[in-house]
Amino acid sequence: MVTAPSFEIAGRPIGAEHPPWVIPEIGINHEGDMGKARRMIDDAAAAGAEVVKFQSHSPADEMVPNDVVPANAEESIWDIISRCTLSHDQERELKAHTESAGLNYLSTPFSREAADHLHRMGVEAFKIGSGECNNLPLIDHIAGFGRPIILSTGMNDLTSISRSVEVLRDHRVPFALLHCTSLYPTPRHRVRLGALAELRAAFPDAVLGLSDHTLSNHVALGAVALGASILERHFTSDRGWPGPDIEISMTPDELADLVQGSRWIHEALGGTKSILDEEQPTIDFAYASVVTLREVAAGEMLDRSNLWVKRPGTGEILAPDFDRVVGSTAVRDLPAGHQLRWSDVRS
Repeated sequence: MVTAPSFEIAGRPIGAEHPPWVIPEIGINHEGDMGKARRMIDDAAAAGAEVVKFQSHSPADEMVPNDVVPANAEESIWDIISRCTLSHDQERELKAHTESAGLNYLSTPFSREAADHLHRMGVEAFKIGSGECNNLPLIDHIAGFGRPIILSTGMNDLTSISRSVEVLRDHRVPFALLHCTSLYPTPRHRVRLGALAELRAAFPDAVLGLSDHTLSNHVALGAVALGASILERHFTSDRGWPGPDIEISMTPDELADLVQGSRWIHEALGGTKSILDEEQPTIDFAYASVVTLREVAAGEMLDRSNLWVKRPGTGEILAPDFDRVVGSTAVRDLPAGHQLRWSDVRS
């Protein structure tokens, strides 16, 4: 039997044999406000999360000044990131706050400088976003730290992903691949959950998951049934806050639903189509037994005029064997409503 791939982050096993790891991505929804950031950490913990994820930016090391405006924003990516970048001290403070709340701190570095800072902070794993999925120099740099890597794969096909996976394999780091569609929000018909099967076939050594940008939990929950072991959605304490990712962010109530729902679905997976011992009490009343419809005299032939099937299923001869009894002869007088036994008949 082939063992499904798995690895641990801070002692928490992640893989198909374990409950899904739900990642509420705070990202830049704090807009640089530490009070908001701390509130989201606390709300995520109260909702049952095990982890929160931020983004680590260093604008000058990450990009050149530009006026490119993302599709889900009204200002340039340079201005957005410059406004939302946290200082190293602030990131360390949030990591400490996260861990004091009993959660694991995860962050996505968008540059070499940010990755180095997270490494110095002692993060247990790295998340790499879809925009960096084909950034082989940065992936190689991060993989060099030797820690587990969760890689989102939006905007990349199997050929592109395979190059990144080879880098991860070369460094022998545990890794997960998250299917993702980089549309904000993602229409349902653009999610393409079938990609999970493609990723499994192409990369059997990868833990699989979904980074979801739709507007509800439905798709993420469906992904669990298809083998997703990691679920990531943007998260906010208040959908009335400003920010480019707020629209696609789940609330604390929705996070609680995703955590609980994903665990329910995972626990329901597997098994075979067999009869459980625990079903016997239901069998007793729900099955049908072969019974006489009226009094039957000894020597009388049994047919559909004097024999049928009725509940409960406590008789010796059950409905599937009805045709085996039809045409046989009663060996004794039988009362009406009698649950037939094999000793009552002869062929």
